[in-house]
Amino acid sequence: MTKTLARTQPRHDPWRMSSAVVQRVIHESPGVNTYDLKIQHPSGESSDTRSSRFAFAPGQFNMLYVPGVGEAAISISGESADGFLQHTIRTVGAVTGLLEGGGEGYSLGIRGPFGTPWPIDQILEDSQKKNLILVAGGIGIAPLRSVVVHLMQYRNSLGRVDVLIGARTQQDLIYASEYQAWSEQGIMVHTTVDRADKSWKGRVGVVTLLVDRLKIPDPSSTILMTCGPEVMMRFVVQSSARRGIPESNTWVSLERNMNCAIGLCGHCQMGPAFLCKDGPVFRYDRVAPWLHVQGM
Repeated sequence: MTKTLARTQPRHDPWRMSSAVVQRVIHESPGVNTYDLKIQHPSGESSDTRSSRFAFAPGQFNMLYVPGVGEAAISISGESADGFLQHTIRTVGAVTGLLEGGGEGYSLGIRGPFGTPWPIDQILEDSQKKNLILVAGGIGIAPLRSVVVHLMQYRNSLGRVDVLIGARTQQDLIYASEYQAWSEQGIMVHTTVDRADKSWKGRVGVVTLLVDRLKIPDPSSTILMTCGPEVMMRFVVQSSARRGIPESNTWVSLERNMNCAIGLCGHCQMGPAFLCKDGPVFRYDRVAPWLHVQGM
């Protein structure tokens, strides 16, 4: 019998819209930018409740609203050193296209945060040190980046930590300028590309090959988190299972058709779950039956 998925509710009015202003645009790769947003909280809030900080947990997402066009569900990729909320976005439609065209100083609406986060707290609270493997394909590194930054503060509470990143080309690797800082904190970064030119000295091939080759000292004490195209995540889970990592230790982030963020419209339903409300982060064995259903 399939277990019932736990429902999560936002701790705020889900329809409350704040305004945000783009403070900085960082070009990451062709068609992908990181936007640093300064949140302008509603004027009805008291000065005690207003803050330049935007509280979120790694893995959650926001709804970004471009006036007159619509909303898009975008994963939170982190917070800048000067306290601005960050979203890394691939330009693929009307909302993201206008955001890219607006540049610095552009104003938009924001509501959130929504969704279930990665299970970082329970990992850190475990009396046994866990090994962590983060596997990302393409822009799937965006919701995992905040995990990496968070874990850097608690590195001594963890065992081995590996970040595996796959991209189409060297130019498509996101956050490449940060990899050295991650490595200096004891987080091992492994990269691979599908297609390489003569300047590329790293591995070539799909990211699942990195899972196959990775040293995993204790699979039963290893937690794997993955985000990227669903077909990639399925193969990552298969590879990790062959290496002895239980499916119950594997977590995936799913982001299909999230339109309202509160499970009202039904567009993101998958089996009994609403991805925006019950996810986007799920333990793999809880959603595996529906990931293999065509059209689900």
